[in-house]
Amino acid sequence: MYYASFGGLVNAVEYLLSQGADVHAQGGRYGTALHAASLRGHDKIVELLLSKGADVHAQGGNYGTALQVASTRGYDNIVELLLSKGVDIHAQGGIYGTALHAASVGGHNKTVELLLSKGADVHAQDGNSGTVLHAASARGHDKIVELLLSKGADIHAQGGNYGTALDAASLGGNYKIVELLLSKGADVHAQGGNYGAALQVASGGGHDNIVELLLSKGADIHAQGGIYGTALYAASVGGHDKIVELLLSKGADVHAQDGNSGTALDAASVRGYDKIVELLLSGGADIHAQGGIYGTALDAASLGGNDKIIELLLSKGADVHAQCGHYGTAFDAASLGGHGISKGAKFHAQDGIHDTALKAASRRGQERREQIGRLLSKLVDSFDREI
Repeated sequence: MYYASFGGLVNAVEYLLSQGADVHAQGGRYGTALHAASLRGHDKIVELLLSKGADVHAQGGNYGTALQVASTRGYDNIVELLLSKGVDIHAQGGIYGTALHAASVGGHNKTVELLLSKGADVHAQDGNSGTVLHAASARGHDKIVELLLSKGADIHAQGGNYGTALDAASLGGNYKIVELLLSKGADVHAQGGNYGAALQVASGGGHDNIVELLLSKGADIHAQGGIYGTALYAASVGGHDKIVELLLSKGADVHAQDGNSGTALDAASVRGYDKIVELLLSGGADIHAQGGIYGTALDAASLGGNDKIIELLLSKGADVHAQCGHYGTAFDAASLGGHGISKGAKFHAQDGIHDTALKAASRRGQERREQIGRLLSKLVDSFDREI
């Protein structure tokens, strides 16, 4: 019954029903036969199943009710049919939340308009995506965003992983929607969700045109919030050198620290973004700054095994002896990262959670490796020249 409905086999469905097939049976990825037919747009089968008593309120599979399923695909005729049979337009369930969320995520303008005309709640929230406005903004459906705003959607509403609709649009790189939301009074300073304010979101996503727009609207370049801390840190984590350059030119604080990970220089160093490291150093970043789990930028680069950055930092005077962060010295960090031990592991400075470089390497099986890591050779050579 389920597969016949999914495949649009009207005669097979009729035969199975005549033989007593259970119209309410649950199973498969989508739930019931009604769900399966709704997903594939088989309106004749939907009508047939409903005439045989299929439960229009049944939830099942990944999508919730059959209304959510049909709304996901924009099958307006099935949506209307289900609504005429009394399906709950406000029902929550499945991966999209409400039917209005499902239609908005899919970008189905007519379906959204139909659901709104039937009383769908424009303020309803889904746990992950926030409001319908969040969902449409994140996916770049500008016509739906305009429609939702015209129906009273709250532009300042917080919810889901995104925070605000402006954050959602910024994360998705949807310039037109960011511009629209700002023109309607969206708060450029609002913090929320996982990423902080819209400027942090756009910086982390590498959307330089949106970063410029937000700055022109007064976004606070020094604001802290979300998982990345500042916009400069977010851009450095993402490897977006053009945005790093832009933010520095606008006065971003190169010394600002994120509580967990340290400075933007640490973030770029551990990830191997040498262009950003150079930009930050030319912008006055303190090569000796300590903070976060990495300690110094040299520790971060050593942990990541980024020998070009290690060489650059050493040439700029980075202290090879500095002990800080969770990893101890740069030697400890490099060993933990799996980048070898050089010169017979003669460094025994104890600090950090891994005690010594030798012990850290032992935990990772590095003493069994025959190949010496070239980046630690550079660190050792630097140390040898000093003594």
